[in-house]
Amino acid sequence: MTTRDPLATRRLVGKLLISSVAVLWPVGALTADWNETHVFNPNWSPHAKFHNGQTIVLGVELAALSLWQLWGPARASRSSLRWGTLLAGLYFATQAPAVLLPGAELVDPEFADRLPVLGGIRINQITLSLLGSMPALALGYKLAAGAVTNQRTDHRDGLRAP
Repeated sequence: MTTRDPLATRRLVGKLLISSVAVLWPVGALTADWNETHVFNPNWSPHAKFHNGQTIVLGVELAALSLWQLWGPARASRSSLRWGTLLAGLYFATQAPAVLLPGAELVDPEFADRLPVLGGIRINQITLSLLGSMPALALGYKLAAGAVTNQRTDHRDGLRAP
């Protein structure tokens, strides 16, 4: 029977938490938007639908870049872990300031009744971020960063410096 290195396990669990946040946001957005509330909403202008598509694609690209930083060639560096965590959080981090734009709402009034209520709190993108994604990213980073050695990296090619 083999014993697993506890630092390697911590790093793996941390990176899996960060990766799950990176992937779940664009998958959730596509799932939530591919219906009559967004993509097929006859009340939305073609330009609004363009921006919805742009946002979904941006989420997919951020997830791909996050995963590349976490699991790609420079995956053992602290810099890659930081970038992977930051990229995983950028998609949902844009939602709080976006709601501050004039006339912006988290949900169109005609579909507000579709949002679930848990313990008297309406669950939306912001509550999911505060209660799920931010804690998962923080814990994931803490676990993974605690298992990263302080390697110097040549930033031109991602190789360890001598």
